Amino acid sequence: MSQQDPHSYTDLEQGITEHINLDLVVDFDSKRIQGSVRIHLTEPSEGILDLDTRALEILSCRTADGHEVPSELADNDPIFGSRLRLNLPEKTQEIIIEFETTDGSTALDWLAPEQTAGRRLPYLYSQCQPHHARSIFPCQDSPRARFRFTAAITVPEGHTAVMAAASTGSHPGKKANTTTFTFEMPQPIPSYLTAFAVGDIVSRDLSDRVRIWAEPEVIDSAAWEFGEVDPMIGLAEGIFGAYEWNRYDMIVMPFSFPYGGMENPRLTFLTPTLLAGDRSLVNVVAHELAHSWTGNLVTNATMEDFWINEGFTVWAERRILEALEGTDFAALHAANGRTDLEAALADFGPESPYTQLKTPMKGVDPDEVYSLVPYEKGFLFVTLLEQTLGRKQFDAVVGRYMEKFRFTSITTEELLQFLEEAAPGLLDRIGVQEWVYQKGLPANAPVFTSPALEQLRSLAEGWDRGVRPGSDQAQAWSTEEWLLYLKALPKIMTIKGCEELDGAFGLSSSGNYEILVAWLTLAVRSGYEEVLPRVREVLTTVGRAKFLRPLYTELLEREELRPFAQEIFDEMKDRYHTLSRVAIAGIFEKTSIKG
Repeated sequence: MSQQDPHSYTDLEQGITEHINLDLVVDFDSKRIQGSVRIHLTEPSEGILDLDTRALEILSCRTADGHEVPSELADNDPIFGSRLRLNLPEKTQEIIIEFETTDGSTALDWLAPEQTAGRRLPYLYSQCQPHHARSIFPCQDSPRARFRFTAAITVPEGHTAVMAAASTGSHPGKKANTTTFTFEMPQPIPSYLTAFAVGDIVSRDLSDRVRIWAEPEVIDSAAWEFGEVDPMIGLAEGIFGAYEWNRYDMIVMPFSFPYGGMENPRLTFLTPTLLAGDRSLVNVVAHELAHSWTGNLVTNATMEDFWINEGFTVWAERRILEALEGTDFAALHAANGRTDLEAALADFGPESPYTQLKTPMKGVDPDEVYSLVPYEKGFLFVTLLEQTLGRKQFDAVVGRYMEKFRFTSITTEELLQFLEEAAPGLLDRIGVQEWVYQKGLPANAPVFTSPALEQLRSLAEGWDRGVRPGSDQAQAWSTEEWLLYLKALPKIMTIKGCEELDGAFGLSSSGNYEILVAWLTLAVRSGYEEVLPRVREVLTTVGRAKFLRPLYTELLEREELRPFAQEIFDEMKDRYHTLSRVAIAGIFEKTSIKG
């Protein structure tokens, strides 16, 4: 047994998936998918082949020529799901498994019509990162096992299916009043990047290689908000090399989507909270676009190595933002990240292994320890490499890194070995062992400063002395500047101070969710209950965990507001995505433990 992934039954010595064919039939009435997967291995195999499943009914397993494959579905494990053990006949290279999803699928979010913008048709989407593809179809659900695929998705007539893959057309389904959409992914991807959506979805071309998808009610605002993405791709190519995924399409999801964005290749999923109306939050697209190189092209081998994906991507994102907006803006962005990192480190505590870059994850559900540490500590590590080696030299190293590992998934140790060979002595100079394998933040972490940053901090620190930003000055602030200012204000404001701040700048009515939630979090912490109706509105219309977590945390910190938080969570928990629901339930659990 050579199981290498702490969250998967995958053993690549048993056989390696080369290509799969998915055939999925979506049934909104039962909220189930009936399907089959044809798994083609890299070479003929025999004997045991273990696959990952979760909450699937396995209907049959057979070879390509129709012979039954003996199989055993193990009991459910809370982290792994249920191992599907196949006993392959001699010289088996293809296996066909028929299955059906159940309501225990952690990857699928089924929305009623009233949960959509149009309120006409139900909606379905998938979210497979980090280890949830197994709840859609049996697979080697580990990033190490990359595969190409073709797919057919059959949906009720009037619905559109889109997928993170190249569309190859559509035709009437086998059953009356259905349509089958077909897709192909010619590049090998890890299973967590399998993604699709089904609903009342339309599109608008933004350029020859960029298209935006959304519900009809959203498409106009989405097309305008993301109308300048294509030049961003060209800029990124100038830094990181050729874009290897042919197209960069995006889809604006319903409000229950739990993340800001998900970097599914060829079809990035985006939260509707980015539709601020002023393109002020398009930096999230820069992050997801950067994943086209750092994460999708070169991928972490397991969730213990997650920082490889996210640390390099935050670094790449800020390189893109620097080229677009200048060094001062990138410094502000990095300073905000540092503030959030310090909060995450404090939340875990100084002895937590989850403040390491290489994170021990055996027996740990990655969804339960998700944080900004791999993003922001990883960014600081990569930035330190760049600063120590010099940008020109480091960019050359990154280019060789992309070329060497393209379309593969690597461990931390494989990355460090490459860096040592590419730039001998670099890792020792920066203290790599402390950075990667020890807790907390090393003393040589890069620090970002700029005149704008110092001015914002000075303004915020002078609040108690009556120092205030001018109206014209604050109106000209970017999102990053507002976030820095709000986070640098006293942790707890007076009620009068909250009234003054909100009255002067209309923060409670902001349509920019980054600014709005930062303000509401401060206001709730300060006991300014005038904002509670707006807090309720956010918690009942937004599913993005980044915004839900701080608001629920601050509500639960105040004993008198706990019934208010409980009432909202009881109302919304079945409408939040599973990932958001788990995160919020964890906050309630911590609160009950504290008393």
